[in-house]
Amino acid sequence: MPQIAEPAPLHPARLNLTLSLGPIVGLGIGRFAYALVLPDMRESLHWSYSAAGFMNTVNAAGYLLGALLASHLIRRIGGPATVRGGTLAALASLAVCATTDAFVGLSLARLVAGIGAGVAFVAGGALAARVAQSRPAQASFILSLFYAGPPLGIVASGLVAPFVLQAFGPGSWWIVWLALTALGAVLIIPLLLTPIPAMAAPTSGRADHVSLRPMTIFLFGYFLYGAGYIAYLTFMIAYVRDLGGGAAAQSAFWCLIGLAGFTTPWVWRRVLALDRGGVPAAIILTVNAVGATLPVLSHTPVMLAISAAVFGIAFSTVTTATTAFVRFNLPQSAWPRAIAALTIVFGIGQTLGPFVVGAITDAFGSLGYALNVSAALLLLAAVMAAMQGKLAKPAS
Repeated sequence: MPQIAEPAPLHPARLNLTLSLGPIVGLGIGRFAYALVLPDMRESLHWSYSAAGFMNTVNAAGYLLGALLASHLIRRIGGPATVRGGTLAALASLAVCATTDAFVGLSLARLVAGIGAGVAFVAGGALAARVAQSRPAQASFILSLFYAGPPLGIVASGLVAPFVLQAFGPGSWWIVWLALTALGAVLIIPLLLTPIPAMAAPTSGRADHVSLRPMTIFLFGYFLYGAGYIAYLTFMIAYVRDLGGGAAAQSAFWCLIGLAGFTTPWVWRRVLALDRGGVPAAIILTVNAVGATLPVLSHTPVMLAISAAVFGIAFSTVTTATTAFVRFNLPQSAWPRAIAALTIVFGIGQTLGPFVVGAITDAFGSLGYALNVSAALLLLAAVMAAMQGKLAKPAS
């Protein structure tokens, strides 16, 4: 009998792009697209800014829970199944958002979306890091392709949500969730059908128990980043709308953030390849803070466009920089635990950020304060990252 040839393994770049479909659906659409629907939901459902921010707070809490569950699920069912299952859960939650206007029901749906996204992101990040390691000379670039997922999801949702709202008018937020569900259902197909090799589990040993205390200041900086960046992405579309921006302006602003984020594997390639402790992350966080500050300085369309581009070119790369820091400073067997720790502190920051900034906006009556807080947190995060030195890497 003739032997059937085994299918050729996917190129590492293509494999990481396939894995990026998890964060495209779970984060780019499941989390960030909420900002596009928030103004109509807030007006139609008579929410305060605190209530509107709470929806992203509960989503971030779910993300934190998903990050905590990820390692257990990876051991139980494997990395590929964990990525697919988490992404499917996030997609299902989008459909639920279209079926209810109850605050509790929407909160639960946002919670499930966060859990699914967190599970898929941690599992996908661990797989992507090991895939990138197979090509050491191109590792930083190949790893960046996975983290390009959220910006791609931002672009996709930005091309859909504002125009659906414009077409159907006020109160059509639930139709937007239906449209985003359909979009996610199409995007998830390659992730479900493409064979994803399960990476060999790292051998247990003392590397699994490497102390993460020496990177405490880096973890704190990542916490501040989580609180700062999400405030900008949660309320910025509402800010543009309050300034008179229609569907085209909102779509252009949002897509510009995503398109700028997609260029990051090329823009930051050399910075990410630097093995200099927290310096690469500090550089990127500083640029991120500048992008968040610009709308406060001027409300002109040009300044808003520059803000979107500068913020977008930096925000998604911070996560890539933290993963690169782990790869440079810890043995491979400790990567999943370190990535999980980073994701957890990041999740705590995201959980606190939207609600606190929403409360500040309610108290002072202006979204400008939200942007000021966002920029300050990002700048402080850059300072913390710059203070993080290299770690002594134990033998694997």
